Amino acid sequence: MKALVLSLALAFTGIAHAQHGGAAPAAATAPAEAAQFDFLVGQWELEVAPKVGGLAAMIHGAPKLMGSWKAWKAFDGYGLDDELRIFDASGNPTSLNYSQRIFDAKTKRWLISGLDVYRARFGSSNGQWQGGEMLLEGSGQNAEGKPMLTRTRFMDITAERFKMRQDRSYDNGANWEEGTLTIIAKRTSRKAVR
Repeated sequence: MKALVLSLALAFTGIAHAQHGGAAPAAATAPAEAAQFDFLVGQWELEVAPKVGGLAAMIHGAPKLMGSWKAWKAFDGYGLDDELRIFDASGNPTSLNYSQRIFDAKTKRWLISGLDVYRARFGSSNGQWQGGEMLLEGSGQNAEGKPMLTRTRFMDITAERFKMRQDRSYDNGANWEEGTLTIIAKRTSRKAVR
């Protein structure tokens, strides 16, 4: 009886894939590279340092921002879901970003889709692990809706902390403003609470 149930289940899976234009997938085992973003899994408290300039910054200094970052394994081990929240010194929310990260075994790259929740804007990036760092290139919009390119680097990664630095270009990569955002993350839990 178990053999009959199993063969019917396998036949149905093949029929379903054939109906949607594809062959049945091979065994769903995530490649080892799909663990490259596992350092992000858990809960983190953040020190957030945006790059500021101009007269207002000279008078008032850089804004004091803090935040939290939570990440969970997802997609049968092929990737992660994560949520990044940033607050001002008074605890007022300034940013909420939700991302889905998945490793594409065919291209050997990470594909990331992000949503800036408060501004209802999507962005995307892709990248790979190189020399102990995660390097990403992306595109999206800034807070004012202006198109931008990003270069993001996760570095100094340990079990208890990491640093993220982002550069931005507003002229399609002709010029880059380096260090527009720096985040220092310190682990608060190995498991994130949804």
